[in-house]
Amino acid sequence: MRATTTNLLLILASLACITVPLHAQSFPTIKVETNLIDTNFSVRNASGQLVHGLSKNDFTVTEDGAPQTIRFFFHDTQLPLTIGLIIDASGSQDKFIKAHEKDIETFLHQVLEPNDQAFAVCFGNHLRMVSDYTASVPAILSGIHAFNKGARNFPELGPKEERDLGTALNDAVFYSVTEKLASIHQRRKAIIVFSDGEENSSEHDLLDAVEAAQNADVLVYAIRYTELHNGQMNARDRYGVRVLDHITEQTGGRSFDAQSNLKQAFSEIADDLRSLYDLAYQSTNPVRDGTYRKIVIRTTQPGLTVRARTGYYAK
Repeated sequence: MRATTTNLLLILASLACITVPLHAQSFPTIKVETNLIDTNFSVRNASGQLVHGLSKNDFTVTEDGAPQTIRFFFHDTQLPLTIGLIIDASGSQDKFIKAHEKDIETFLHQVLEPNDQAFAVCFGNHLRMVSDYTASVPAILSGIHAFNKGARNFPELGPKEERDLGTALNDAVFYSVTEKLASIHQRRKAIIVFSDGEENSSEHDLLDAVEAAQNADVLVYAIRYTELHNGQMNARDRYGVRVLDHITEQTGGRSFDAQSNLKQAFSEIADDLRSLYDLAYQSTNPVRDGTYRKIVIRTTQPGLTVRARTGYYAK
């Protein structure tokens, strides 16, 4: 949940139009509180193609089943991107290190434009910021490669933690959102996770990671690298699949198998991020009690599917 910058600009513009006498000695304090819920989402047709050109009147929004009035609506395909690359460097990903580097390079060249920015976090049982915000693909790849070659002199993300086991996926997502993305506005925000999803050592649970991403309106996408055993998944592998499917579905993103056509997957992610609609509504429930509020966005046009975060926590 966040108050939209557009709303604040409208308020400032209206105030700027007021002529104030020069002899005025004092002014009353004006406090404006907005509980605008701002949500990015994409729309696809029955063939899976992105749909453009829809207007506010083509959508309805409910919160916990109660109809909401859309206050602001945008479809700005030029809004720049801020992307967090979250790369699993735990033991289960050892055989995929070269694949990670190659696939990340392909992704960045396919997605990043000059006004975009990205950062990269490599995680096992520590979260290392191997590249801070930059639009330079070589700089990002250099940090990832140095980490994979053994460099550990990178700053840590979040508090320093001593973890017995090796995969802090939830913490990597949670702190990437809360420390890097939550304060970013007027940009489309996404996290791309490169992992098998097999969490085992975070302080925060999956619910914390989902909540952080939902409240900051960050879409989470995942590229899943799973080492098969005799060509089959075991129970732990299937758990990882469900983890990545859950966090991506709850935040409005998507999950892809690294064994699939990744060039196509990256193209679909790029298209998603460049084709987002953005709407904001003022919740009819003003109580800020920390409870979960379910958001459902539907189109009035038949045959279209909306992909968006499923809700937020009213804090």
